[in-house]
Amino acid sequence: MPYRFDEKYKRLRQELVAGAIALVGLVLIGTLWYHIVEKWSLSDSAYMTIITLSTVGFSEINTLGDRGRLFTICLILMGVITIAYIANRFAEALIKGYFQEGLKMRQEQLAIDALEEHYIVCGFGRTGRYVVREFAAEGIPFVILDDDLEEVAEIKMLGYTVISGDATLDETLLKAKIDRATCLVTALPSDAENLYTILSAKTLNPNIRAIARASNEEAVLKLQRAGADAVISPYITGGKRLAAAALRPQVMDFVDGIITGANRSYYLEEFLIDAGVCPYVEQSLREAKLRTQSGALVLAIRRFDGNLIAGPTGDTRILEGDALICMGTAEQLRKLNRILGPISSKSLRLPKNQ
Repeated sequence: MPYRFDEKYKRLRQELVAGAIALVGLVLIGTLWYHIVEKWSLSDSAYMTIITLSTVGFSEINTLGDRGRLFTICLILMGVITIAYIANRFAEALIKGYFQEGLKMRQEQLAIDALEEHYIVCGFGRTGRYVVREFAAEGIPFVILDDDLEEVAEIKMLGYTVISGDATLDETLLKAKIDRATCLVTALPSDAENLYTILSAKTLNPNIRAIARASNEEAVLKLQRAGADAVISPYITGGKRLAAAALRPQVMDFVDGIITGANRSYYLEEFLIDAGVCPYVEQSLREAKLRTQSGALVLAIRRFDGNLIAGPTGDTRILEGDALICMGTAEQLRKLNRILGPISSKSLRLPKNQ
């Protein structure tokens, strides 16, 4: 079984705490003995106990009888054993770097606790790796859930935030702050695991956008019935893209160039229209002059009822609840975001250096 640092760290911390409690207990026992049995003052009793446990070699404060000396011998032996045990645990912690790693774990937990409107990626397998790579390129906050210890170690080496645990369990999803998350992507190995994860996620946060991986068409239907907002089958999607690449290679190259990668010239972004902040609600695209003001192109509009208008004309009106799907450079899309309110500054995921 792979070495699991957090369990070792917790065990060592418990042992150090137990040693400290035992030492405090010996101090109390010694103090009470000298005070009650030997009839010494509390200050003399405490002082005698401390110098006895520390074995500094000072003489007795007051004369002790045989019973008192026998107790003192036992106290010395117990103190030596306890202090040696604590020193051994402490030395092991220093040598193996437990304190440094423990600090790192606390920093990671603070980073997880601070997450808000983040993305959760379940599974760091062949599919999950590419999801994480794209999220990292977009510069959005995300956390990875995986129960494979080797994968967890690799994720940490890559510098990503990870929680070790079963993503199908409510406990793990709560650790990932699912109640504050924007989206969950589950790319676990089996359809059953993805189904359980979607059910748990939607129960804990009904408003979260849930995207799932499926291996076949039947699984796609079941995941959709479970509440998944989008279901992607690598085999179905891969087959369609292979056919498109064979029939329309230049189109596929262009599409790939605007939806993936960190070094793009053009980007696709969506803007959700809110009547409270957008000044162009109920105006036509011609009246709003979004292209003239920003340079970005409105490729499509998704109405609130789900109807998609591809290639809207100048007469197409902007309505509340619309999602404008736009294409442009990073600067053009930022300018459009400012023109529209801004209405989607939290979802505008563009590189800051452009």
